[in-house]
Amino acid sequence: TMTPWPKDLAHRKLTGVCAGIANGLGLSRVTVRVAALMALILMPPLALALYLLAVLVMPPRRELKRWLD
Repeated sequence: TMTPWPKDLAHRKLTGVCAGIANGLGLSRVTVRVAALMALILMPPLALALYLLAVLVMPPRRELKRWLD
């Protein structure tokens, strides 16, 4: 089973999605945020839709997942 990447609420700028993705991929938060910004500039509807989906799908923190198990 694939464990979901939690949003990184400690390092968030908006919702913690980019920071959580950075943690999951082992990249710097700045790299992921720049990539997200470029995606938003180049293809706004798709980037916005994927970001909002990630906000809904990514759990806020690992403790919440333990409660749900």
